[in-house]
Amino acid sequence: MAFMAVLESDLRALSAEARRRYPAVKDGAEHAILKLRSLSSPSEIAQNEDILRIFLMACEVKSVKLSVIGLSCLQKLISHDAVMPSALKEILLTLKDHAEMADENVQFKTLQTILIILQSRLHPESEENMAQALDICLRLLENNRSSDSVRNTAAATFRQAVALIFDHVVSAESLPAGKVGSGSHISRTSSVTGDVSRSINQSDTDRSLEREFVSGRPLLMRESLSNAGKLGLRLLEDLTALAAGASVIWLRVNSLQRTFALDILEFILSNYVSIFRTLVAYEQVLRHQICSLLMTNLRTNVEVEGEAGEPSFRRLVLRSVAHVIRLYSTSLITECEVFLSMLIRFTSLDLSLWHRILVLEVLRGFCVEVRTLRLLFQNFDMDPKNTNVVEGMVKALARVVSSIQVPDTSEESLAAVAGMFSSKAKGIEWSLDNDASNAAVVVASEAHAITLAVEGLLGVVFTVATLTDEAVDVGELESPRCVSDPPGKYTGQTAILCISMVDSMWLTILDALSLILTRSQGEAIILEILKGYQAFTQACGVLRAVEPLNSFLASLCKFTINIPTEVEKRSSKRSELLVDQRDSIVLTPKNVQALRTLFNIAHRLHNVLGPSWILVLETLAALDRAIHSPHATTQEVSTAVPKLTREISGQYSDFNILSSLNSQLFESSALMHISAVKSLLSALHQLSSQCMPGNSSSFSQTSNQQIGSISFCVERMVSILVNNLHRAEPLWDQIVGHLLELADNSNQNLRNMALDALDQSICAVLGSDHFQRFTLPDDHLENYQMENPDTELGLFECAVISPLRFLYVSSQNIDVRAGSLKILLHVLERHGEKLYHSWPSILEMLRSVVNAAEKDLISLGFQSLRVIMNDELSTIPANCLDVCIEVTGAYSAQKTELNISLTAVGLLWTTTDFIAKGLQVQAGEKDLGMLDIQFTPRKIDSENMEGQVPLINAVDCDKLLFSVFSLLQKLGADERPEVRNSAIRMLFQTLGSHGQKLSRTMWEDCLWNYVFPTLDCVSHMAATSSTDEWQGKELGTRRGKAVHMLIHHSRNTAQKQWDETLVLVLGGIARILRFFFPFLRSLSNFWSGWESLLLFVRNSILNGSKEVALAAINCLQTTVISHSPKGNLPMPYLKSVVDVYKFVLQSSPNYSGNAADKVKQEILHGLGELYVQAQNMFDNGMYRLLLEIILLAVKQPKSITDNVEAEIGHVPPVQRTMLEILPQLRPPEHLPSMWSHFLSELLNYLPGFESPSQKDGDTEQAGSKDHHPEIVGMTPQLDVNSVSNKDSIEDSKNVPIENQNTMNSGVPNDSDSAIKDIVASMQSYIFGEKLIPVLVDLFLLTPAVEKYKMFPEIIQGLGRCMTTRRDNPDCTLWRLAVEGFNRILIEDVIRESMDFGPDSDIIQPLRIRLWKEIADVYEVFLMGSCGHALPSNSVSLVALKADESLEIIILNVLGDKILKTKTDAPTDILQRLVTVLDRCASRTCCLPLETVGLMPPHCSRFSLTCLQKLFSLCSYNSQANDWNSQRSEVSKISIIVLVGRCQYILDRFLIDENDLGESPLPTVRIEEVIYVLQELARLVIHSDTVDVLPLQQYLKEGLTRNENRAHLLVLLPSFCELVVSREARVRELVQVLLRLIATELALQKVNLDS
Repeated sequence: MAFMAVLESDLRALSAEARRRYPAVKDGAEHAILKLRSLSSPSEIAQNEDILRIFLMACEVKSVKLSVIGLSCLQKLISHDAVMPSALKEILLTLKDHAEMADENVQFKTLQTILIILQSRLHPESEENMAQALDICLRLLENNRSSDSVRNTAAATFRQAVALIFDHVVSAESLPAGKVGSGSHISRTSSVTGDVSRSINQSDTDRSLEREFVSGRPLLMRESLSNAGKLGLRLLEDLTALAAGASVIWLRVNSLQRTFALDILEFILSNYVSIFRTLVAYEQVLRHQICSLLMTNLRTNVEVEGEAGEPSFRRLVLRSVAHVIRLYSTSLITECEVFLSMLIRFTSLDLSLWHRILVLEVLRGFCVEVRTLRLLFQNFDMDPKNTNVVEGMVKALARVVSSIQVPDTSEESLAAVAGMFSSKAKGIEWSLDNDASNAAVVVASEAHAITLAVEGLLGVVFTVATLTDEAVDVGELESPRCVSDPPGKYTGQTAILCISMVDSMWLTILDALSLILTRSQGEAIILEILKGYQAFTQACGVLRAVEPLNSFLASLCKFTINIPTEVEKRSSKRSELLVDQRDSIVLTPKNVQALRTLFNIAHRLHNVLGPSWILVLETLAALDRAIHSPHATTQEVSTAVPKLTREISGQYSDFNILSSLNSQLFESSALMHISAVKSLLSALHQLSSQCMPGNSSSFSQTSNQQIGSISFCVERMVSILVNNLHRAEPLWDQIVGHLLELADNSNQNLRNMALDALDQSICAVLGSDHFQRFTLPDDHLENYQMENPDTELGLFECAVISPLRFLYVSSQNIDVRAGSLKILLHVLERHGEKLYHSWPSILEMLRSVVNAAEKDLISLGFQSLRVIMNDELSTIPANCLDVCIEVTGAYSAQKTELNISLTAVGLLWTTTDFIAKGLQVQAGEKDLGMLDIQFTPRKIDSENMEGQVPLINAVDCDKLLFSVFSLLQKLGADERPEVRNSAIRMLFQTLGSHGQKLSRTMWEDCLWNYVFPTLDCVSHMAATSSTDEWQGKELGTRRGKAVHMLIHHSRNTAQKQWDETLVLVLGGIARILRFFFPFLRSLSNFWSGWESLLLFVRNSILNGSKEVALAAINCLQTTVISHSPKGNLPMPYLKSVVDVYKFVLQSSPNYSGNAADKVKQEILHGLGELYVQAQNMFDNGMYRLLLEIILLAVKQPKSITDNVEAEIGHVPPVQRTMLEILPQLRPPEHLPSMWSHFLSELLNYLPGFESPSQKDGDTEQAGSKDHHPEIVGMTPQLDVNSVSNKDSIEDSKNVPIENQNTMNSGVPNDSDSAIKDIVASMQSYIFGEKLIPVLVDLFLLTPAVEKYKMFPEIIQGLGRCMTTRRDNPDCTLWRLAVEGFNRILIEDVIRESMDFGPDSDIIQPLRIRLWKEIADVYEVFLMGSCGHALPSNSVSLVALKADESLEIIILNVLGDKILKTKTDAPTDILQRLVTVLDRCASRTCCLPLETVGLMPPHCSRFSLTCLQKLFSLCSYNSQANDWNSQRSEVSKISIIVLVGRCQYILDRFLIDENDLGESPLPTVRIEEVIYVLQELARLVIHSDTVDVLPLQQYLKEGLTRNENRAHLLVLLPSFCELVVSREARVRELVQVLLRLIATELALQKVNLDS
């Protein structure tokens, strides 16, 4: 275990330390190590004394290091219970000896060991051992030679030892282990209320003490003591003696500081209350010795010298006295009475300030501790035998407070007191400096004393309030919010206690608090005192103490706002003065806080204020006038803040808060008695009536003050109503009567005020829960309510709504009538669902509004109708729905406001949606496919919606729907475009949304009576309407001419606007077909309707506007796309749609240009989507028809316009759309044979393709095209009249002259035809660039058999595009063709070249032709287009580098992918491909010396790259593992070609060198020769390749290795001739080659000497 290992390690350390000077310790340690290894647990170590003995031996030598090790090990043994209790005495002797050592580390270890012993099972049980252990601590504490750190540690150790001893006593005596309080001084919080609250929480921790506080009886005590109890008693007696300065008996100490001993005693008294409360012996020591000690040291009438006279000792004495009073006053009645009397007497004695402050701190502590103060009042003040100590404390504190009346220092003291309260509120604790003696400190000390006195008084106040709340909680007192009358006399213990405390102290407290509140200006102290006011006043209200309550309220109101008396009001001069005062009134912070306090008290005591309500209301009225006065301000607390900031942060925030509190007071009227509420309303009514014009005693006109007072009254009446909605019936007439009276007043402000209040009142009543429970009738009550409208609910609802109709009918003022409509609108918006009996009256009122002459009234009435139709249809009785539709129709037909008509049409949708809820899906019609999605009728919550949805039978629903449809059809022919468009949208939206609920008969009626007639009507109007342009509304004149509003060109004629309507009709039909086409097909005569629709669509596309044509196409597309994937579109319907597209494309529309292109683009997109969705329905014929239609769409005549130069460079829109849909048009899986046809059609669009007609045409033109395929024009499928850029025109100028002549040779006499061919050529390039990536992607997706059928044609097509580089090097076409060619070879030809599965017999012959085409492409492109010199201005440097990189890529594909990979390419093809590389590599060496130096660098690099590929094909590397039969065959072909090419290069080099003489050779030639010689040296060939070399047979037989350089033997004659070359680098490389030949022939130098 870890302990054994650590112990062994310590023993080794001990042995090492004692090795030289203490051999006995070393031997003992080694012996202990051996002994320790035989032990396994601490208990075994404890049985063996050898382990303990060695550590004691180490300590006996008194070496510092050995002692530290020994003491550390002793601590570990004791901590792990590895020491027997019998060894304790010896260990203590050892510790005693070490305590005398001078080393601090040893002393610290000694003290640690003492604590460990006391915490372990070695805890001394005998008095001798305990005394010896404590003696060690005390010796170190009192030793003068000990350092401060040692003394402090010893003091802390002794304190902990005492705590452990008394904890042991508690455990041994089976006492409660909890501690009541801590020994430290309790710090103060930021407020007195916080101190009171914390005292409650702290006292609650000790339940036994709590029970004693309540019962007043001590716990059961016993006299017997255990050994531990006796030991603790001896220690307590000695500590008491030491604190008194006497000698001790048990502890072995001569002297100890009295302060330290008294501190220990205070600690014991505060933390071990249960010991003194339970054990008699301890209680006797407390009573006779400790109390005697405290009384002796508490006296101030004798001179005290030495330590007992110091402030620290006095503070400890007072704290100990406070603990005795707080914790033991129940058992020590007499002693505590003496203590309290002495403390109270000290407050009036002429003591030093610090002494007086200490006493006041103790008294303050009693006052802020609720349980302590309650216990003291119960034990002393309520007991006739004892002194009224609590009352005495309060009076003593009040005397201290009254000292501020002394004029000499009162102002300074008040400022200091305010500062202390402010610091405390901020969390900064003020403390007294003992050394200060100047006048400022004296004033601060006096202020501190006053502060403690004020806090003590507030503590008493909050204690009374807290105890009162407890009495309410336990049921001894009733809450002031309770509606029952209070009992005559209280019997509860806490209630009686509170009443006694209030009666004995309220006058003293009021005098003191009012004095300090009057004199103080500090914010923090004012807040604290006002909290005390509030708490005590509320407590008096709860206790029904009338006199204290009224006195405190009267005192508080003096600090709010001064209200003038009636006598002052009667004096005119005084009135003028009051007006001036009102205009300049300033609310100080004290006023503001007093008002807040008044609000709090009124909230709490509103039912018990009685006559005091008058004072409160007058104060609130004055406050409201001050808040609304423009000249009223609040006083700032700090003048250092800028003025503007003070105004914003002070005035408005305070006024807003006070106004909110004022409102909240009336909101709490819901908690008042109903009689109190009525009295309050009567008072408000009376005040408002007095301020109304004609009722005021003043002869002046209505002033702002009177208006403000009336506003205050009205607002408070509404507030009272809102907060008393549960009992609104008895209050309604009283409130509304006054509001109607105000609405009839001649003053506009009063009328508006009354209307606003009426609005709030009606909405509040209707929104109340009390009203709601009547508005949700059960099913069995509905008929009863309809037959008996004069029920309680009906009468109340009519009474609530009737003021609106009364105002609209009776008032002649337009503003009042409009106001009544606004109120109705608000009522409907917020609570319309709760109305039932008043609907007929409301609808008749709205119907009458339609005929009004005022536009504003119509708008207001329609807003209410809109709310009804949108939100309230479910709550309107069924017999009122037809009235709603009639009213809606009336608003739709009115001509006053267009927006109202449009919105009314929209409301019909709400009506149909509501009516459709009553329809049910007919049985069996869902099976016909009527619904594309499952329709789940909305479930109505029977619990929440019961009785709200009118019962409408199916017949009524049908009639209502058809009436709406008929109205919409009529509006669809309205002359106003906005109205008819809205009606048509609504018609089709209704059918689309609710069609699943219509029966078959209803659908037939809809189609033949509404849908198709609407289409015919609108199309007829569109065809016959005027095409004259309209002029907008005349805005005015300018320079004598009229100025009209501009109209957009798309809407400036009647025909264009009818076309817009026709587009909406087509869109609506498309929506119906999308949702219900499967069901509609089952209707009779639907096919004839479909044919009529197709005919209309076809005519619309050909003869209509662009918008109509696009809408017609979308109508067909929506139907096909929606139902083809689901199999709901039969083939005849699909074929009919395709035929319409074909007919349209075959015919020429009546418009051209961009509009025609847009139509064709839309058709192409439609065909693509149609094919994607319905491709499973296509067969070979349909697919060919589809491709034919696509060709028709992109077919355009070749024509050259005047601005042709600006129209070259872009693909035409139609062809661009074709490119977009091509990926979608690939043949489906069930039509694989169509791939060949599809790809063949795409190849027709590549440049150079010869159609059959061209092949049979002019042979001269064909010959020209064979020589120059890049200028061959596209077939008529391409549009040459597209938007292009000028750069392509400039590119066409770079075509060689002979090529231009060739282009012109076909039509020598027609220059326009020549330009047309150039345009077509350039256009073919642009279209080809876009087509090639699409073609390659589609080709790679082709099935295997069909793919290889088209493979040669694809390769040919790409090859033709690649050859365009020769004459158009800057064209992108050949680059894209090269990329596509490489991609096909890499992804398809090479990857799938060997295994073709069951189609091998078909594919193999096709691949032979494929390889031939591949070889042809390489021959033509590499030898004809790559590595050639180009004109300097033809290609940019960046493009040249990119082209060179592309050439390298195609060479890599040829050399690394095709020739090095195992493929099925025939041998002759391989021979051709190698020959292509050889011919490309021969360009540099074949050029004459005169021109080789002029060759561009990229040409020479291309030649060298080809030469490098030849070397790579011949090389062999045994580690590569890539050798195969084809690789061997290619190597054999390549080695002959390579050797011949190398021999030609070397021979040519010698010839040119000899011809030039001393002239240098071109650098290109030298670099070529050096490259050849280097590569020959690196080249290693396979043994199979050697067989084809022209060498003698014996040489071949001699070269039997797989890797050899037999090719060097063939070139040996050339090497021999090069040894005389002038180029040093060439000679060096030849020497290297000759050495390699010698090595190959196994020839070595012969040393003749050896």
